[in-house]
Amino acid sequence: MGIRTTIKKWAAYQQTVRELTSLDNRQLTDLGISRSDIQRIARDHARSL
Repeated sequence: MGIRTTIKKWAAYQQTVRELTSLDNRQLTDLGISRSDIQRIARDHARSL
């Protein structure tokens, strides 16, 4: 994996974490997500790129 791909995936991970942590608990619940799931979801998203 090249450095550009690594940086792109890291940026996607960070953005996903930022966006999900900015939601309140009710919004997360509406999406079916708990706070403990945020890092896993962000990691899965970054890996899919």
